[in-house]
Amino acid sequence: MDNTILIWIIVAAVVLVAIVATVVMRNRVTTQRARARKIREQADNDRIELERREAEAAKMDAEARMAQAEADARTADAALLQKQAQERSEHARDSRSEVDAQLRTADRIDPDVPDPARRDDDLADGGGGRTSAEVPDRGSARDGSDPPRT
Repeated sequence: MDNTILIWIIVAAVVLVAIVATVVMRNRVTTQRARARKIREQADNDRIELERREAEAAKMDAEARMAQAEADARTADAALLQKQAQERSEHARDSRSEVDAQLRTADRIDPDVPDPARRDDDLADGGGGRTSAEVPDRGSARDGSDPPRT
């Protein structure tokens, strides 16, 4: 009988170890599942936050692109205005040259303007301006009488 009891004790110990191992394994699996569930919940929360930050970054990028497009448009407008101003300035210079040429022609033709060569020299020297003593009033003759009418 001694062997039979010993065998039953060994069998009981093996069964008890198997039961304890099974319980421990189940607890371990349950713990792992709970831990995995917490990690997934945290990952979901992090994903939601990440999507919010990505949306914010995309919005800021769109705003930056819009601001850049507006700046580019303003730069183009400024360049166009500058070109137009330069063209108008050149046109005014050309017109000024034409007006000066007309005045020189009128001074050469006008018998009341003394020494047209000196007048041409003044313009060539860059003086270009007339003084009231050099050029008579176009509405009256030098002697104070009315100009001849033709």
